[in-house]
Amino acid sequence: MQSILLTGTAGFIGSNFVPYFLEKYPEYNLVNLDLLTYAGNLENLTECEGNPRYKFIKGDICNRELVEFIFSEYDIQGVIHFAAESHVDNSIKNPGVFIETNVNGTFTLLDVARAYWMNKPFEYKDNYKGCRFHHISTDEVYGTLNETDLFTEETPYAPNSPYSASKASSDMIVRSYQETYGMNTVITNCSNNYGPKQHDEKLIPTIIRKALAGESIPIYGDGKNIRDWLYVLDHCKGIDLVYHTGKEGNVYNVGGRNERTNLQIVDAICSILDEKVPHAKSYKELITFVEDRAGHDRRYAIDATKLETELGWKADENFESGIVKTVEWYLEKYKI
Repeated sequence: MQSILLTGTAGFIGSNFVPYFLEKYPEYNLVNLDLLTYAGNLENLTECEGNPRYKFIKGDICNRELVEFIFSEYDIQGVIHFAAESHVDNSIKNPGVFIETNVNGTFTLLDVARAYWMNKPFEYKDNYKGCRFHHISTDEVYGTLNETDLFTEETPYAPNSPYSASKASSDMIVRSYQETYGMNTVITNCSNNYGPKQHDEKLIPTIIRKALAGESIPIYGDGKNIRDWLYVLDHCKGIDLVYHTGKEGNVYNVGGRNERTNLQIVDAICSILDEKVPHAKSYKELITFVEDRAGHDRRYAIDATKLETELGWKADENFESGIVKTVEWYLEKYKI
């Protein structure tokens, strides 16, 4: 049995990843290190609690002594690093937390892994050859796009918010440990995820929650900011593929090829709600426009060709199928 350290998997993407990974790989023990900030919720992982191959530890990835203890106690032979502060609005209000978690936390994990797995630069210990550090990042490190181009793995970094700058910094630290120490690392940069278990603060849960409560649905600016939407389980399958078969030292972009404006998102969700939970008036009448946020990138869109052609990944959900599953999950959550 091989033990893998997962970080931050009480959050949205990680809590979808853990049950998928546990079921698919009976040869792994999974250790989940999560600080359970506001974005982490153990209720997201209730289906894993009784599994003898799953262990939850509450703690901070910046706590080097704790991370060292976990590596030695559980003989960690792989890391999949989800943990991050990720809400852009919060990064504008309180950037220091993002630097601490996303930059210093990533450094701590990398440095402990290097010390535990390696004798010296480019020399792994005999029992740890093949141990890999997989860093989960975001398309926001690339900045904003014009109306036609796509982000590729070669797109220069140009982060525009404290959040994306902190993630870009962590990506660079991962790269440096690959280049300087010969650590076996991979990075995945994903587009906007959606699906079950997402925190209520994010766009799609907010639209659903506000609509069902009969409250105004706030849309930033003119609502024409464009994002590429990726169903969370498709992202989990991409992470799985890259962790197991991705080329060492490589970056892989994971995107859904589902570009939508925020207006199109809210319109689609309201249409589904009008059908499933009809009211006297359409939920679309609740849409209101609010002041745009600072540094709001106009468009993101990912080219996932490398992942598709080299590793054979393909998204199972398009936006039309994925958004219906998502709304239905939240209707069940809110007992509608």
